[in-house]
Amino acid sequence: MSLVLSSRDQKNAVSQNKRAIDVHGAIDLSFVYKDGETGLGRLYYRDPLKVLFPRGDVKTAALVTTGGGLFGGDTYDVDVHFGAHTQALVSAQAAEKVYRSSGPDCKINVNLKIDEEAVVEWLPQETILFEKARFRRTTKVDFAKGAKGLVGEMIVFGRLASGEEVTEGLLREAWEIRNEGKLIWADALHIEGDFQRPLNHISGFGGARAMATAVYIAHDAEALLETARALLHQHEDVRMGASCVNGLLICRWLAKDPYALRKAFGAFWSEFRNRALGRVNRLPRLWHC
Repeated sequence: MSLVLSSRDQKNAVSQNKRAIDVHGAIDLSFVYKDGETGLGRLYYRDPLKVLFPRGDVKTAALVTTGGGLFGGDTYDVDVHFGAHTQALVSAQAAEKVYRSSGPDCKINVNLKIDEEAVVEWLPQETILFEKARFRRTTKVDFAKGAKGLVGEMIVFGRLASGEEVTEGLLREAWEIRNEGKLIWADALHIEGDFQRPLNHISGFGGARAMATAVYIAHDAEALLETARALLHQHEDVRMGASCVNGLLICRWLAKDPYALRKAFGAFWSEFRNRALGRVNRLPRLWHC
């Protein structure tokens, strides 16, 4: 016996199957300061996202993705609240992979709330875009008086070790940073369709296949601008720059070799966290795994 579906039935079947496989992961995490130390306040996660707590020089949370990467239509919502006077670092266990999509976008929404006198880090691993990936990420930070934050992200265009170039797809990397609810910096990179032209053009990425951003949020951000610039100029084959906007220190990296960018980014982060945050001059062990 054979079953023939009408055109409408086929579309409905595809739609139902799509809804069945789309993933909506979530993390809701908070840190609190009590009895002289930082501890866990609230923890909720939904597959495929999980949170581990490895040892570190400060309270450390590692975000883990058990699904192997993002597919078209997947959404991750990550909310982290750093309570007043907390000292914490949040990182990822491994690089995030964004796979080819037949049409739907995948999304990561990051919301970081930093209360008074908290000192925090949001330290990424790479996000690797596969050919024809469609990826949107928005990172929102709201910080209070006296807070300090070092927040970053990295993007790699293609699986270059396998010879894959990203020729088409979508990337929207957006930032919104607020000081006690007031928007003081917004930035968005949007590439859709042909990737090769902006990646190769001299006034675009100039041949780079990896990029990174780090933002230092603190009252002394402008005073550390020259310190940041000195640290940025220690690496060859990586284009780097730093500037201040509305009291924020913003650093950028571009490189043809993603590994060279990772080394430059990691070296800067390690040294800058020591200078700006008073923390040990090293990255967490999971960065080197």
